[in-house]
Amino acid sequence: MTPILCLAGFGDDASMFDPLVDQAAGLNLHFHPLNLPGFGAPPLRGQATTLNALAAWLAEQAEARGATTVLAHSVASIIAAIAANRTRSPLTTILSLEGNLTPEDAYFSGSAAQYDSAETFRPAFLSRLDEMAAQDPILARYRQAVAKADPQALWDLGCDADRFSREHSPVALLQAVAHAAYLFNPDNLPDTSRAWLATHTLPRFELPGASHWASVDQPRLLAETAAQALAAA
Repeated sequence: MTPILCLAGFGDDASMFDPLVDQAAGLNLHFHPLNLPGFGAPPLRGQATTLNALAAWLAEQAEARGATTVLAHSVASIIAAIAANRTRSPLTTILSLEGNLTPEDAYFSGSAAQYDSAETFRPAFLSRLDEMAAQDPILARYRQAVAKADPQALWDLGCDADRFSREHSPVALLQAVAHAAYLFNPDNLPDTSRAWLATHTLPRFELPGASHWASVDQPRLLAETAAQALAAA
């Protein structure tokens, strides 16, 4: 059974997919979570943690593991799409879990560009998450993961995601992939992304009631929906 690589979104790590792996039994799916460099894995050496650098890393991981499919969360959807569009990339299928469609989707990652260094961004971002997570265990888990991320990688990736989202069309890159599907709860999307989905064609599968981190709070639903999306590809 070929693996489905799983990539976490901005600042998160592979632990967000642990419940999904547990719920995949009986669905003939093999989810294989990966820690991105700087986010659970050692940071990239000698280069900034950019979308392109992480995409090159992902393409290498896919080739080494014989993988053709990625389940990519949030900003990791851009990383996966860049990797899939590389020459001779083994990746042909992306399941975008509430991935970035429009610049407004970069509401966490894009905030890094408002700060002039990793040293100023990290504490401000963690403080913001502290306020949001006070009554939300899903966000509290996310905050703990972000606190373990490499500060420089966090800022580098956030700034690059902001730049990319303003200069390019994340969804156009996703549409260029041989097989792509969008998995989402409409309640979690900004108005611009909901409007785009209402007027464009992209295979999509809804996750009613799920948070932005569906693999954490609705892992069985996500596993079943991923199976549906792959069957339809």
